[in-house]
Amino acid sequence: MPAPEHSLPDVLERLYNNQLALEAAIMELTLLVEQQGHAEAGENVRSALQAIGDNAGHIKQGLAKLVLQHRE
Repeated sequence: MPAPEHSLPDVLERLYNNQLALEAAIMELTLLVEQQGHAEAGENVRSALQAIGDNAGHIKQGLAKLVLQHRE
């Protein structure tokens, strides 16, 4: 049975998906900036995006645990 809309797991899953979408959009912009010769700015953005990537797995695992708890 799926989690009801607006439940905590559902809301957190949507926030996580938004985070991934923003990460992808920012990476596309980073590629454009780098193509225009702004390698240092691209490097700075990539460093910031690394934090998102580093935390993504942990967030996904936490969401999975919340979904299981919510179903019980």
